[in-house]
Amino acid sequence: MNVQTVSVLLSFILILALAAVFLRVRGLAHEGRDYAPVQGNAYRIRAFGFWFLILVGLPISIWLFRENPYTAEAAAPQVINVTGYQWYWELDQSEVAAGVPVEFRVTSADVNHGFGIYDAAGTLVAQTQAMPGYVNRLTHVFETPGTYQVLCLEYCGLVHHNMIAEIVVTEGGSDG
Repeated sequence: MNVQTVSVLLSFILILALAAVFLRVRGLAHEGRDYAPVQGNAYRIRAFGFWFLILVGLPISIWLFRENPYTAEAAAPQVINVTGYQWYWELDQSEVAAGVPVEFRVTSADVNHGFGIYDAAGTLVAQTQAMPGYVNRLTHVFETPGTYQVLCLEYCGLVHHNMIAEIVVTEGGSDG
């Protein structure tokens, strides 16, 4: 079970527990009660919730954060300068090594474009905006060799559907 699956399951369980609390409160809302006993119960519940978050929530959060996808890479990145035009992509190189960070420096010569990189299965693996007068930097590590397509994610005009470029990822950049 990966970290994302555990996160989804924990979130679902906590949402159900929170919904149960709200339903319970709603069910008891019509009962008239003295303030003092309710206050004591509320303080006990609040203390339990606080210690639950400290003793259970904090370790779970630390465990989930151990796989940070934004870690600093040791290798110097390969750099690809990308410019979007109506209606094509201009890449100053189209071949990179697998396992080595690639820094895309993405801009546009005319209008906003959405720079999206897709793997062979058609899954979006990385994206950023291409905007006139600004360079967005996108760093991505291609783990799997193959041919990746660059498509425009933002409708930019009549021939938007033709904005396709390819990046070839070759073996040999990674030590493991």
